[in-house]
Amino acid sequence: MAFKENISRRKFLSGSALALTPMALNRFDLPTSMAAATQSTAIIKRKLGKTDIEIPIVSMGVMNADNPAVVLESYKLGIRFFDTARAYQNGNNEKMVGSVIRDQGARNQVIIQTKARLPIPIKQSTPEQRKQGLLEELDRSLTALQMDYVDLFLLHSPTEDELTDSAVKEALLEMKKLKKARYIGVSHHQGQARVLDVMVKEGFFDAATISFNFTMAQDTALLNSIRNATKAGLGVIAMKSQATGRGQAGGVNQTAALKWVLNHPEITTAIPGYTNFDHMKEDFSVAFGLDYNDTEKKFLSEKNLQASVQFCQQCETCVPSCPNGVDIPTLMRTHMYAAKYGNFVHARATLDEIAENVSLKNCADCSDCNAKCANYIRIADNIRDLKAMYL
Repeated sequence: MAFKENISRRKFLSGSALALTPMALNRFDLPTSMAAATQSTAIIKRKLGKTDIEIPIVSMGVMNADNPAVVLESYKLGIRFFDTARAYQNGNNEKMVGSVIRDQGARNQVIIQTKARLPIPIKQSTPEQRKQGLLEELDRSLTALQMDYVDLFLLHSPTEDELTDSAVKEALLEMKKLKKARYIGVSHHQGQARVLDVMVKEGFFDAATISFNFTMAQDTALLNSIRNATKAGLGVIAMKSQATGRGQAGGVNQTAALKWVLNHPEITTAIPGYTNFDHMKEDFSVAFGLDYNDTEKKFLSEKNLQASVQFCQQCETCVPSCPNGVDIPTLMRTHMYAAKYGNFVHARATLDEIAENVSLKNCADCSDCNAKCANYIRIADNIRDLKAMYL
């Protein structure tokens, strides 16, 4: 679908930080029982929940990468867990990952995670359609990956009804029975504490991939749910671990952010997205030790840090403040993919996921957006950018 491009990337990447309450390092509630690993030549590994998977604490989120050489060099460097999805790059992301692993003859040395949404919404489908639809999604992924099985198949962004649906459960368990997926789980951006709690209650999931980074340091509900999930044997994988993209004015110290996440022992591994060799090496350097250096400490103790980063925590508290009930959290993710990641294809795909009755179209007649963020996101500015691009 064509869309307007009358906003430049430079404008997207610009914007001054707001002067807001400082976030001191000691507010990050680092686990006091965990001694930080000493920098060494040994790669730190952790076990994924109750599974038999043990992997380095730094893995690769392949979503934004389109260069197979980066995937190959990641494997040679020591990366063993690769996260992809049916929707990434219209299926080409899975094809790229699969081709690299096939050419290296490395299938037994790597852990492959992919994910897909329920293809037909629960209110528009029969139980059999839902079950078959999910099984077919996995088969499509296996074809693209050129593999007989994946190590982890995740149901992406399910509603609570989908998360507890018997047909969905049957499909996921069938994948394991057929040995097409070794383990099953969920990936989610919104309402993550509740999602983890429901997964624990359901009792048959193996792993969860969730957004987790230093901007969530004060989200006690999420932190408690992560701890409870790991106690129940659920493996937890962190995405969005560095909050935003690289190379911007006032940008994130990547290693500091990644270490903050991994200094929570409940997190098995993080899947930072990178697209070049320098960023690959920078991220994987964290796998050898989690002590903060002085520069990283300084970054994490900066005043106005959370405001300057502008990472939407997907808490959904903004939605009631919109008179049209627009899906603001997903719009903020769309903006992030475009403005922070420079991934306009995935931004478009994310925008298209939104139901029409709560989509950006409902913002068209609002000259001023009065939606309120409980944190620091400049919702009105982001909505204005999106309207200029897509309406």
